[in-house]
Amino acid sequence: MVMRTTELVACQRNAFDWLGPAGVRTVVHRWMRLVAADAELAPYLLGIDRPRLATHLAAQLTTALGGPAGAARPAGGAWRRLGLTEEQHLRVLDYLAAVLWMLDLPVDTITAAQRIASAEQN
Repeated sequence: MVMRTTELVACQRNAFDWLGPAGVRTVVHRWMRLVAADAELAPYLLGIDRPRLATHLAAQLTTALGGPAGAARPAGGAWRRLGLTEEQHLRVLDYLAAVLWMLDLPVDTITAAQRIASAEQN
């Protein structure tokens, strides 16, 4: 069977298929580096188990990008437990959007990722 270019373009793939687990970990790594480089947000990360936080965020981002659903709790609880103000929390989400935008992901995918990342823990 011969596939034509138009058939390949029409093939639906989610962002997780494109990034894969390693790509999601890279996104989280870049996201956390941006947060850690922010002079106002960096102090909130002192004493935090960053590898554990990164694993938790990667699980949530995997779900948000269309990957297999994990058993991790919503990431919003992880950020909010740090004691961030609403403005600071929104800046954390803006950093996530910046990393995803640099990968040229669709706006609806970025919005979904931000929504998952801002969700409150039950």
